[in-house]
Amino acid sequence: MTRTLSPRASLIALAAILAAAPQIAFAQDSDTAAAQDQKNSGNEIIVTTQKIEQRALDVPITISALGGERIRELGVTDLDELSYYTPGLLIQEQSANNPGVVIRGITSDSGSAQEGPRVTLYYNGIDISRSRGSYQAIYDLERVEVIKGPQATLFGTASAVGAISLVSARPREGFSAEVRGGYGNFNQTLLGGFVNVGSDTIAFRLAGEWRTRDGYVENLSPNQEKDLYAQDQLGLRASLRWTPTTDLTIDLIGTYDQQRNGGTPFISARFPGSSASPGGPANAFVPANLGGNPAGAAALGDDQLGLNREVYDLNLTLDYQFEDDWSFTTVNGYREFDSREVFDADGTAAPFLEFSEIADGWQFSHEGRFTYSGDTLRASFGWNAFIEDGRQNVPFASEEGLFLQCLTTLFGVPPAGRPFGATPCVAANGSVPAQGITNFQYSSVFENQGRNEAYSVFADATWIPFDALELTAGVRFLDEYRRSGFFARVPNARLTGGPLIPGQIDTRGQTFVADDRFGAVLPRFNALYRVSDDVNVFATVSKGRRSPVVQVNARRQGTDVLANRTDVLEEIVWNYEGGIKLATGRVSGSLGVYYQVYDNFQVSVPVLDANGNPTGAFQTRSAGSASNLGVEGELAVDVTSWLNVFGNFGYIDGGIDDDPANGTFAGSRFRLQPEWQASGGFTVDYDFGGARFFATPSITHRSTIFFQVPNTALISQGPVTLVNARAGLSFADARYEIAGFIRNAFNEDFLLDAGNTGGAFTIPTFIPGEPRFYGVEVTARF
Repeated sequence: MTRTLSPRASLIALAAILAAAPQIAFAQDSDTAAAQDQKNSGNEIIVTTQKIEQRALDVPITISALGGERIRELGVTDLDELSYYTPGLLIQEQSANNPGVVIRGITSDSGSAQEGPRVTLYYNGIDISRSRGSYQAIYDLERVEVIKGPQATLFGTASAVGAISLVSARPREGFSAEVRGGYGNFNQTLLGGFVNVGSDTIAFRLAGEWRTRDGYVENLSPNQEKDLYAQDQLGLRASLRWTPTTDLTIDLIGTYDQQRNGGTPFISARFPGSSASPGGPANAFVPANLGGNPAGAAALGDDQLGLNREVYDLNLTLDYQFEDDWSFTTVNGYREFDSREVFDADGTAAPFLEFSEIADGWQFSHEGRFTYSGDTLRASFGWNAFIEDGRQNVPFASEEGLFLQCLTTLFGVPPAGRPFGATPCVAANGSVPAQGITNFQYSSVFENQGRNEAYSVFADATWIPFDALELTAGVRFLDEYRRSGFFARVPNARLTGGPLIPGQIDTRGQTFVADDRFGAVLPRFNALYRVSDDVNVFATVSKGRRSPVVQVNARRQGTDVLANRTDVLEEIVWNYEGGIKLATGRVSGSLGVYYQVYDNFQVSVPVLDANGNPTGAFQTRSAGSASNLGVEGELAVDVTSWLNVFGNFGYIDGGIDDDPANGTFAGSRFRLQPEWQASGGFTVDYDFGGARFFATPSITHRSTIFFQVPNTALISQGPVTLVNARAGLSFADARYEIAGFIRNAFNEDFLLDAGNTGGAFTIPTFIPGEPRFYGVEVTARF
């Protein structure tokens, strides 16, 4: 396909890349941190995956860790880009309101307040996994740890297949500051940096980043002010560290994130989106004509497509070393999010399927953990409480005559059987002949609600019978309470005398509620054997669990409307893996093999009424049994003091078992699971004449992915290979830096997603991935 987008000429900047923060572990002192600055990736990086400071080499599970400086070298500005360089990880950012986090082919992106996540996203030790509240900008980070496999004893029950831990840079003694700025194509702008000031007892750090960008999909609609996928994003973080004694450290961190982004470019697979659509429908790489529904603005909350989102996060962590071998840590967090996203689900200029999603909620987390670190025994035990309360409110607005004409066209009704004969819903030139055919405006809304409480106790112990061997066992006991609610306001249409969307049911002012309580026991077992100081082998067995779903909506029984409760059993996974890690002076690498077995694998599917009509909603179902076999490898080699070569790969052979008992899902690959994923490149860091030249070109590849189950060829993306690079000069003792970067250097066309809400109405839509971005950035350090 030929891209017809016309990027606005300019040179870029976006450099959103973090401050050169010290690469320290959570409780490291500044001396250790300084040494760690040189080891910000690979098996030498210090991590706290097992709640103690260890080299990644010594952690008996599969982990990929990158320090802030390494993230900067790669030119990574967002979490989805980070996943290009991490085997077994794929992050799809359809919007900041709807990120999909995939570890080893298992995704967690449902927006329903009634469902629990599979992948834990941790921010400074606190679970932020709720999809609509989880997006976090990655400026001024200390490191990112990607931990694969179930980690219930370490990261809680949401980590059914793994966890991602984001650790922000902590305040340090002394004064330092950094300012970054840039400008580029699509009018990308960046302003970011940090200021740090402190003594040996108290230190403060303020960091922030503001990014803006024009949309990279042109929107031809005269009703819309922004092009699609325009970006306006602000992040601020204030951190305070108080160390009244050498044994006590207290961290208080407050974070604010805001998005005012343009609409998501849903491109119709069946109707032409505009007169500028060569190739007809199903071409995602053309200008769009998404007008939204200004006449329905009162119902949708706005006449403009796009996202309006705010997140507030507060974290209090205390670490107390009360004996030589004993410490107590408590991590406490509160997070609140509020978002409204207006979207055009049909992908055309017709005000046909116009929705918004209003999601808000809060989360509270408390953990207390005692840790013992002896010569032959390490152990920890503690408790955790996690409470969240949220809702997903989905208004719909359309015009009655147009809606019925479009829907019957999509369902293949002959012109004679359509309400308004042969009048096209959308004409070949993208115009809308059915616009205003009756001028009867219609709106409805449904809302799902969820309150989830999880209380647990856990224990972990590592026995070291001799220096070369470590044996670990752990368990978490969980008590969980889940309460779900549902209501819908669905008036009767003037033309039909019933709901405009046939499957929707009005709850007649009632909110239906259902609740239940569950328990679980989640163990893990690990072994690590040191072949030498530089080489370790490990094996692990662990159990993961995705919470049961107490699913409630509405049903009709005669003339009555009743609660419709359809519970989905907990999803259980057993994970078996083993591997080898090495870290010599010049070479760092790992190779691991894993096998996973799932019972009651949960999938999200469109809700249909008794007649097979779409309702616009989605529900969770069990797809039956599933399994996953994979191999992951990483390698980095210091060829010389100024040249490092790196590469990694992931292979996954898995999906829903090809068993007749699994029905239509049998044999499908998992959603967003490439069979192959790989990246490679090299880093040059060369000093000459008081200046430093640096460059990191890289290439990333992934094989075909499917965007839904059951799999279909239309709702998929073939192999994608992207070339990225960042390079520049640093001078004046590294106080100043100028760098350029390019992402998707060859302007590869690829899909970010397909299917979407429109797919439930037989009008699947496509979302194009990012085009070529390039630019420069300037940094000054003080």
